[in-house]
Amino acid sequence: MVTILALAAAVLYGTADFLGGVASRRARVFAVLATTVPAGAAVVLVVALLGEAPGLGGLLGHGLGSPASMGWDAVGWAALSGICGAAGLIAFYAGFAAAPISVVAPVAALVSTVLPVGIAIAGGERLTARMLAGGLICLVAIVGVSMPAARRDGPDAGAARLRGLAYGAAAGAGFGLFFLCLKNAGQSGVLWPVAISRTAGTLVAVGIAVATKALPWRRDGGGTGVIALVSGAVDAAANVCYVLATRAGLFGLAVVITSLYPGMTVLLARWVLGERMRWLQRAGLLLAAAGVVLLTT
Repeated sequence: MVTILALAAAVLYGTADFLGGVASRRARVFAVLATTVPAGAAVVLVVALLGEAPGLGGLLGHGLGSPASMGWDAVGWAALSGICGAAGLIAFYAGFAAAPISVVAPVAALVSTVLPVGIAIAGGERLTARMLAGGLICLVAIVGVSMPAARRDGPDAGAARLRGLAYGAAAGAGFGLFFLCLKNAGQSGVLWPVAISRTAGTLVAVGIAVATKALPWRRDGGGTGVIALVSGAVDAAANVCYVLATRAGLFGLAVVITSLYPGMTVLLARWVLGERMRWLQRAGLLLAAAGVVLLTT
């Protein structure tokens, strides 16, 4: 079950990133974030509240927790996860603007996986030799799939790469801490921890948008706002699947499989936008499949 839920989370995260990327091509990044994050928060809050309604609680709330079941420590973990996730996104997109994407993306993907898995192993989780092999293969796959086409080096290539390394590490740390904190919050439930996480992330995203004057875009007739809203809702669904995965099995296993989400983003870019896949990305997708097989057999 952990594999199915983690794969579902990966597919949904990858889809949300693709939609968010499409919206970001048409509007300022922080304006998009100020739409996607609140949209996800609203969806989860509505579903969580419906789970508390008489007659619907058994359908929506069974095993998913309630506000009464959450202690202040769980609330703190959930809020911290939202702040870390939003901070990771800000560093990620800021890195894209200030440094080579070919450095920022793979470093962020690697750090966001290694950090929580390392903490899980240090905390006592024990993986079999087959799982370790599969996890290592998945790490290589994540970097390969996340690697965009390299640009020609400019006169300040060395400094740009260092900036990319710093931004990528910061973004990856934010994403990794998001995974870790949301897992800890998810021990007391599913819907309400995600709702609190998304609400905290909303405060950060909207605050950054206001500070940078990235106000909502003008009407462009291209459905940018709708795309951003759908991206947020899909991302929220991914959060729920991820929390369920961490409750169903080993945390390290759930994180590694969920972190394969860049593969879905690349596939959608190929299928929907017709973007060409580089050989390294194709190899990464094949390695991802091999890694999942080793992790689940």
